[in-house]
Amino acid sequence: MTTLASILMDGIAYGMILFMISVGLSVTMGLMRVVNLAHGGFAMLGGAFTHWAMAEAGLPFVPAAVVGLLAVMVLSVPMERVLYRPIYRMGELPQVLATIGITFIMIASVNLWLGSSLLSIRLPAAMSGAVDLGFRTLPTHRLYVLGAGVLVIVGLFVLIERTRFGIKLRAAVDHAGTAACLGIDTSRIFALTFALGAGLAALGGILGAELLPIDAYYPLRYMILFLTVVAVGGLGSITGSFVAALALGVLDTAARYLFPDVGTIFFYLAMIVMLGLRPQGLMGRA
Repeated sequence: MTTLASILMDGIAYGMILFMISVGLSVTMGLMRVVNLAHGGFAMLGGAFTHWAMAEAGLPFVPAAVVGLLAVMVLSVPMERVLYRPIYRMGELPQVLATIGITFIMIASVNLWLGSSLLSIRLPAAMSGAVDLGFRTLPTHRLYVLGAGVLVIVGLFVLIERTRFGIKLRAAVDHAGTAACLGIDTSRIFALTFALGAGLAALGGILGAELLPIDAYYPLRYMILFLTVVAVGGLGSITGSFVAALALGVLDTAARYLFPDVGTIFFYLAMIVMLGLRPQGLMGRA
């Protein structure tokens, strides 16, 4: 019973990190129709900017995290206009090749700037303790991750389903030409949506540095995890990404607990079986 509870707690926390990073990729792939394999690079940049703000500028964790988050979102706007906008008109294979190229540019930039070693992010005292649950002690950091994940899914649902911005975004995605004729600035909508996706990735990278350590090769190391969550959940489905991230997080954690030597295999087997049964994902449209 104790092992099961530990698996659930650790797996849900791990799944929340996967969700926060992957949901931005789901939004850009499902709504903006761009295969962005460089998405994990924004998570890396969020962690890198936060590490720099703490190590070089001497800022505490929260201000440094805000700096990292804002820096990534600001940087993503010119990147979207200069690098990504031409990619929107390409087919899937050119998009894959182009965004892999962007990934290596990000890796080389961080490697030149901060080196290839792990970029530590020191947690504040409030997040470094532990909570006694009776059957085990849970790091306080996990509780913050769970809370942040819940806020992200609720905030995204409200933004996309209940605001004028969400209406304009869905209209621009369904038919950009008609939306533009109705006075919607589709260029601005896409830029803001891309910045939102990059910001979510940065937030996940910062909060998840304890579970998925940040270094220059972060985008390549964890690319398959983020793509799996999006594919299993269904492109463009926030709820699907949430369910898939939690399920895969718990499954992967359980496999590592119970079969430490071959545990990783179960993650990919689950992906193969799920996509074989539902190629469009759990909540994707056929």
